[in-house]
Formats: sequence, structure tokens, C-alpha cells
Amino acid sequence: MTTLRIALAQVNTIVGDLHHNVGQITAALQRARELACDVVLLPELAVTGYPPEDLLLKPAFVEASRGAIDELADATQGLTAVVGFADVDGDVYNAAAVLHDGRLVGIYHKHYLPTYGVFDEDRYFRAGVTNPVFVRGDVTLGVSICEDIWYPEGPPQLQARGGAHLLLNLSASPYHAGKAAARERMLATRAADNVAVVAFCNLVGGQDELVFDGGSVVFDERGELLARGAQFDEDFFVTDVDLGSVFRHRLHDPRWRKQPAGDVAKIILPPIEAPAHRPPVGYRPIVPLLPRVGEVYRALVVATRDYVRKNGFHRVVIGLSGGVDSSLVACVAADALGPENVTGVAMPSRYSAEMSQTDAALLARALGIDFKVIPIEQPFQAFLDTLADPFAGRGPDVTEENLQARIRGNLLMALSNKFGWLVLTTGNKSEMSVGYATLYGDMAGGYAVIKDVPKTLVYELVRWRNSQGDTDVIPERVITRAPSAELRPDQQDTDSLPPYEMLDPILQAYVEEDCAPDEIVAQGYDEAVVRRMVRMVDQSEYKRRQAPPGVKITTRAFGRDRRLPITNRYGRS
Repeated sequence: MTTLRIALAQVNTIVGDLHHNVGQITAALQRARELACDVVLLPELAVTGYPPEDLLLKPAFVEASRGAIDELADATQGLTAVVGFADVDGDVYNAAAVLHDGRLVGIYHKHYLPTYGVFDEDRYFRAGVTNPVFVRGDVTLGVSICEDIWYPEGPPQLQARGGAHLLLNLSASPYHAGKAAARERMLATRAADNVAVVAFCNLVGGQDELVFDGGSVVFDERGELLARGAQFDEDFFVTDVDLGSVFRHRLHDPRWRKQPAGDVAKIILPPIEAPAHRPPVGYRPIVPLLPRVGEVYRALVVATRDYVRKNGFHRVVIGLSGGVDSSLVACVAADALGPENVTGVAMPSRYSAEMSQTDAALLARALGIDFKVIPIEQPFQAFLDTLADPFAGRGPDVTEENLQARIRGNLLMALSNKFGWLVLTTGNKSEMSVGYATLYGDMAGGYAVIKDVPKTLVYELVRWRNSQGDTDVIPERVITRAPSAELRPDQQDTDSLPPYEMLDPILQAYVEEDCAPDEIVAQGYDEAVVRRMVRMVDQSEYKRRQAPPGVKITTRAFGRDRRLPITNRYGRS
């Protein structure tokens, strides 16, 4: 039994840009050849990008995906490569091509098609039914795709029982907080239960409202971690795996020896002459997973960077209020795109505290971003004068507050139109949940960086960001002062909402866990507060439908994860 050199290439694809993606894959294959690798593994749907959504309903698109495999096969002289693509064979399949020494030798079709949360694969693909293994000399390889390995009885189990020593899994596993650790626990269990080496290659990068965290891994047959790829960065790493150890452990494992043999088709790969010399791989330490808050921050940075760049923008503009939300968005944008590509705009009104503009300027200076001040008093007064007659006899209310937000939104969109900058909005998940936001005002923009970040997590993130440098970039006063929209005299968020330390757990229970109001009250929260917040969440669905896209970082985000009708009377009295 031999030692196999395997390479994992976690690439950042662009959905629909097959030329770009094939170029990345070809470069990975070339690098694998230079390092005398035996096998190279790429992510799920690496050819098309993930998720392609309704592009898969275009016959020309899936045919181009299939055609790319023939092109890639030519680049596999002397090695075996497993590449994700969309296959067309009477129907469309989420597929993995096994390319060997210049030829396509087999195709695996994904069995388990997720249709929950952000996934909609059953809309596009037919499930696979065959489960081959690939015999490469004295080593047998099993191939599966993402969801297939999450089930204990999934295809990898049958492949292992059919003789596979190395289980290769191509994945496009979207990120949410804590996902990497949970995924690694699952993969370690699959490796140990099947007494097989597991190599898992994940996609990396942002795609609309999803971000993929990379973190590709190799586990040995005991479930011990052998190698881990970078989180949130493209990576290419090589591991020498002793597959003779798999054979020895199986001989000594009574559980394994009592398992029935797997009935799988075996595809025999033509022999490849072993290289006369293998360059040393070198020691690669296993870097610990990022801490939870650092992981979330990095997810926001990568998602923002890729959304902006992949959609052809070069600069962004942000309304800087001097508050904690816009400060966090400015930090993320500067880290994602470089401070030279970020403009912050303060738009003070008659209700803005002097410290707000001061703090916004301090933040901009610390980050090194461009900073502009555009007061809104003149256009605000013009609106009030214009509306004085139709509003006669009615006192000020939320209308005048929303006018200010919409003036600011118009100013940012004007800058966007004039200079081609993308507007980043600054609303957080707590506000979006209860509708504490203004349509066509602070919700106006192209990308909502923190729309899935609860307010309490916003505070954790800004403190974490400050801890990463020698000096604070976000003034301490921004973090400690009471949050306020500053749309009327002496306004504070707690005038309209409970403290965020109370609100966020209520929202998590209702939005993410689908708890009924009575169940939330039973957790110790005031019934009147719970029912008012639930009512606000339900009544704000129409607002959320009109919000710009933003990245998912929780287990259940608005939009792809949580789909409720706008016209809906359930639970309303």
C-alpha cells in the first residue's frame, strides 16, 4: 500500500465566468504537477461557480460547463484531478469529473440535493444514483459532493465498504458563525467511522449573500487532523498520506471487519509512471481556527470585497453618522478594499450632536479614508417649507424623521451616480428585524454589509477590530455612548426599542429558532415587550424585501434563509 501525495486547491470562483474559473483550475493543475502530486482536488462546481441559480436553466451554460471538462482533461498529464462542474446527460447534474492522465475517466453525480435554508438544488439538478470508486494502482478513491458526506449513511460509507481508502469530497459550504468547527467535527467522525482518509476541499470567497470560508481539511483514518487550508483566503496545500495505515487500521478494527462489503462499480485507472523525484513538501503548521468574532469580521470583509469587485465597482461610499454601525461598516470597507477606495460622508442635521461629526472625522482619519461633510439643513428646510401647506394642522412626527433619512439617502445615491461609487448601507440585523429603518433612506444602497449582524455582535466586532492594532481606530466614545438615530431632539434607540441586550435574544428566538411568542415569554421576557417586538418583525417583511443584499453570517438570515409572505395574517389579531 502506497503513500499518496494529494493537493487541495480552494479557489475563489466567479459565478458564470467559466473562462476565469477554468484558468484558476488549470493553474492549480500545473502547480500540482510541479510538486509531483498524485491527486488534486477542487471545490464543488468549480467550473461554474456556486450557486449558479437559474443560469443552470440555460442549455448553453450547462453545455459550456461540460465542454470545459474536455479542456481541463488535457492539463492532467501525469496526475488524477477531481473537478466540480455542471453535467448535462439527459438532465442537469451537480457533478465531479475524474480526470486522469489527460482523459476523462469517470463522472460522479451528487446524491443528496439540499433544499433548505439557502439551498435550492432540487430546483435545478437531478440526484445521482450511481456510486463508483476509482482504483489507482493499489489505492482506491471515493468521490462525493458536499451534502453527500454530511449523512452517516451517505455515499462515502458505501464507497469505503467498497474498498475506498481515500474519500474525496468537493464542497461549496456556505459560512455562518461556528460552521467551520461543526463541519470539522463531522468530517473527523466520517473519517474514523469509515476508517478512511477524508480530504475535503471547500470553496472560498463571496457570492451575493453568501460567503464561503475555505478551511479545506484532510483527516486521517483515526479522525486526526492532518492539514487545514486557510480560512477566507485562497489556498493550495499538499499532504503526503500513508494509505497503508488505512489498511492496517482496518485489519485491527472489529467494527470495520463486521461491516458488509459495499456493492460499488470499480473504475480501473490506467497506470501512471511514478515520478523519479518528488520535491519535499515542507513543514506546514496547522493554524488554529479563528475566534468566533474574528471569524465573523473576516467573513464580512471577504463578502464585501468580492461583492464590490466581482460586480465591477472600485470604490464605495458610506454615510458616517459617528455611530457604531457606520463605524463598523467603514472599517470593513477599508480592510476589504483599501482605505484609498472608501469615502465616508457625514451629513449633519439640526439634531446631530457635535460629537457625532467629530467622531466620524476621527474614525476617517484613523482609517485613512476620504471624508466629506455635506450638511442637510438646507434641503431639509426646503422640504418642510414645500410640505407646510399640505401638513398644516399636523404636528411633527416620524414623517419629518424619515425625511432626513431620505435626504441622506439621496445625497449618497447622487455621489454614487456621479462617480460610480457603490453605496454601502449600515443597518444591522436588529434594526432590520423590527423595521427600525427608513425605506429609500438609510436602506438606500447597493450592499448591506451588516444586515445579518445583531446589534450586540456589532459591539463585539468593533471592540475586536480595535484590538487588532496598536491604537483604536474607532473612538471609545462611539462604542460607549447611547445609540441614537439623531432624527429628533434627545432621541435614543431605547425610546422605541428595548435595550439591545434584551431585544437580540428575543429576535434570535423568534427569527432564527421559530419560537412562538408564548415560548419566548416562558424564557423570562416581559410579555408586552415580546408581543410588540414580534408584531414589529411581522409587519416589517415588506421593508426587508426592498433591502439591498447583504452577507449571511448567522444560522438564519433574512431573504434566502427565511421566506415569509408579505401579505400574511398568521398570528395577527
